[in-house]
Amino acid sequence: MKSPLAMILYGLAAALLVWLFFASWPEWLTGAIGAKKLFVITIFNGVTVAGLYFLVASGFTLVFGLMRNVNLAHGSLFLFGAYIGFTVAEVTGSWLIGVAAGFLVAAMAGALMQILVFRRMEGEELRQTLTTIGISIVAADLMLAVWSGNTYQFIPPEWLDGAVRTPIILAVRSNGTPVPMMYPFYRLVVLASAIVIGIGLWLVLNRTRIGMMIRAGVDDRAMLSSSGVNVHVVFAIVFAIGAGLAGFAGVVGGTALSIAPGEDVRYLLASLVVVIVGGMGSITGAAIGALLVGLAEQIGLAYFPTYGIVFTFIIMVAVLAFRPQGIMGRSAVS
Repeated sequence: MKSPLAMILYGLAAALLVWLFFASWPEWLTGAIGAKKLFVITIFNGVTVAGLYFLVASGFTLVFGLMRNVNLAHGSLFLFGAYIGFTVAEVTGSWLIGVAAGFLVAAMAGALMQILVFRRMEGEELRQTLTTIGISIVAADLMLAVWSGNTYQFIPPEWLDGAVRTPIILAVRSNGTPVPMMYPFYRLVVLASAIVIGIGLWLVLNRTRIGMMIRAGVDDRAMLSSSGVNVHVVFAIVFAIGAGLAGFAGVVGGTALSIAPGEDVRYLLASLVVVIVGGMGSITGAAIGALLVGLAEQIGLAYFPTYGIVFTFIIMVAVLAFRPQGIMGRSAVS
């Protein structure tokens, strides 16, 4: 139980946040801490970027956090799925087909990696690390040779394009007319997709038989195998889903931002930080970690552009110092 003082402080903080969003700021406050538009858009950008980071990190937490497979080629699956989705969307003229292609091709690549690489190196973290680093380097060169060093960006379908009016009032004109904030509809769709996928993954892992088998296989593979379950098939399916989510995020992220060489490293690092902060193997932890990382990154870029990237690693260092297993991670000692 939280103390009454803590509950009061949480309530005051929530009330302040609601006021910052929905109320009209007085002139002295606007001049003191920056324009309200910058503040609100920065928070929105942080939350929507967190949704994209969660889509990538959710697949990573399935493979690395839950199955204990060190796959440092996860960022390559993100970029590969993005390139495949872009190519298919250009050929077919359908963004949705491009999304499906990015997911399916990355899922198949992930399943092949699990069968050909990780199945032969079970429990050998160092070999997995070195092998997947090599795979990521080779994959990056192959993708550079095929798609060159150009920057690509998807064109979203018309029904996802444009901006929507939000209930947040940025200012009030002299005649009393409120000025609402407009925000890209597509970014809100990305956030909604991340929420739906996150809830779905949590339900599958915690409320279904297949989720029970996955968790049992991680804890005691021999016992699960002796019960008649094909552990290798289960793990290949989980790896494929994790890789497919990376490919899906590549297409979705390439539509919101862009795709180019080097994005694989960026999203791999983001996934590592999210999993470390949130806790290995926890979908809820991945969501919390993604939210913290996304907000820290965008607030840093908006208000402290020179040192913005430092904020993300300050969060990671603080979590490692005070809660090494992550915010929602389980302690190694029972």
